[in-house]
Amino acid sequence: MITATEQKVAKNIFFLVLVASLGYFVDIYDLLVFSIVRKSSLLEIGVKPADVLPKGLFIINTQMFGLLLGGILWGIIGDKLGRIKVLFGSILLYSLANFANGFVHDVNTYAIVRFIAGIGLAGELGAGITLVTETMSKEKRGYGTTIVAVIGLFGAAAAVMVAKYGWRNAYFVGGGLGAVLLLLRLGTFESGMFQNLDDSEVSKGNMFMLFNNWTRFKKYLYCILIGAPLWYVVGVLVTLSPEFGKALGAKGVLKAGDGILYTYIGIAIGGIFAGLLAQVTKSRKLTMVVFLLLSAISVICYLSAFGLTSYQFGWLCFFMGCAVGYWATFVTIAAEQFGTNIRSTVATTVPNFVRGSLIPINLAFGAFAKYYGMITSGYIMMAILTVISLLALSQLKETFNKDLNYVEV
Repeated sequence: MITATEQKVAKNIFFLVLVASLGYFVDIYDLLVFSIVRKSSLLEIGVKPADVLPKGLFIINTQMFGLLLGGILWGIIGDKLGRIKVLFGSILLYSLANFANGFVHDVNTYAIVRFIAGIGLAGELGAGITLVTETMSKEKRGYGTTIVAVIGLFGAAAAVMVAKYGWRNAYFVGGGLGAVLLLLRLGTFESGMFQNLDDSEVSKGNMFMLFNNWTRFKKYLYCILIGAPLWYVVGVLVTLSPEFGKALGAKGVLKAGDGILYTYIGIAIGGIFAGLLAQVTKSRKLTMVVFLLLSAISVICYLSAFGLTSYQFGWLCFFMGCAVGYWATFVTIAAEQFGTNIRSTVATTVPNFVRGSLIPINLAFGAFAKYYGMITSGYIMMAILTVISLLALSQLKETFNKDLNYVEV
């Protein structure tokens, strides 16, 4: 029979998972809204059609740089001051930036505001995943992180729907969602594992610990590398779908907004299967192998679909989304690899460094495209990233049954 105390704990955990899920929902909404409104917003503020692609890449790279810096900032704050403070601070900064984004009229201001929004967004997923993994039992924490990812990823669908009512309104709504979430977080509670560190003299939030030990550094780098293919699919293959559509001789214009919608529906569904597969097999590594190979197959299908229609494009994006639906599994692996005193730093920086990897990926893809064209370059980049991620995964230990109540020294 369940006691009143156990019921209270269960309700608290449910509320925590819900709030973390909604935080990631807002995170994904804002992270992708620029990709959705890229062409319409840039054309409206006076960018010439020929400059839409380079100016768009400049803005998204600036946003990604903000994510990189924000990941470091919020990760350290999470380990030094607590996971809850990150949840409040990040959403406040993000909300203010989104409201400001609705008023921009030139490319430079657009980029600056997206940079600030990127800093704000950087803390959401890492802090949420850290709280969930440290609060739930090792047998069930995989379910918790899966729920966070699945609910959160539907933020992409919301962004597509809202963007239909104007790109400025899409940013205003994003700011409003953040403000509402800020109020909901008043009832959240701090991680018990973190609170137990308060009286200890162990170093907390010391990012240099990830670099002053070769074994730790390699493990940290491997955690970043295993997630790179996912962001390549979203940030290049889907975001640049209008350009890929021309190269593939598509029957009609392929819309990035539609591609993102179907891709993220697929990621949400793929996330459910990835979470369940990890729970059934009790292996996050095996799950990652299956999905990394599946993602490579899905990209081959996409890049070989010459003469595709918009209908076929939607299904291909859904397939690619399902195949890269390992985001929650990947972030959980990173969180489980390190001790409580730097877990928030790792869980926050790793996914943001993966997002930030879009900068060198974009540069490499652009360099390849000049010589080999869009399609061949698409194959080359996916092959390189898949091989690197599989090699990195092979160097990580299985963490499914790992007790997380320990520290790094």
